[in-house]
Amino acid sequence: MSGTANPQFALRPFLAEDAAVLAEIFRESIAALTGDDYSEAQQQAWAAAADDVAGFAGKLGKQLTLVATLGGSPVGFASLAGKDHIDMLYVHPGAAGHGAGAMLADALEKLAGGRGADKLTVDASDTARGFFEKRGYVAQRRNSISMGDEWLANTTLTKQLAKGGKP
Repeated sequence: MSGTANPQFALRPFLAEDAAVLAEIFRESIAALTGDDYSEAQQQAWAAAADDVAGFAGKLGKQLTLVATLGGSPVGFASLAGKDHIDMLYVHPGAAGHGAGAMLADALEKLAGGRGADKLTVDASDTARGFFEKRGYVAQRRNSISMGDEWLANTTLTKQLAKGGKP
């Protein structure tokens, strides 16, 4: 038998020209995947963070941002703020649940360890909380954040990294 039954994702660094497609992945991920946990008004306020594509690109460019690709096309991205905080991790709904998010999280955990972090934090949406908990992250506190005219809840989670940065 030839062929591959599972998608083969690859990782690469963020490039400025990725900004528009990553902004679209961000918006589509919020719209399609978070409806059970957030109202439509909350989703719209959250997704509006990518309306200014240049500002969105600037934020991603200031962080260590990785892009997950499938067949050379971006399907997800994740960013590390400083050495120890996962700021964003978003996967296109069509690729969700196939390992791109796990690959991005694995890479950020290794990179954080390489930068000397002994733990990682993430402020996870209610939708993403289970993903991080399955990876060994532990809830520390609930947060309410203001986005536009809406309030959204998330949870700060941490994960201890073993010596040398290995999770």
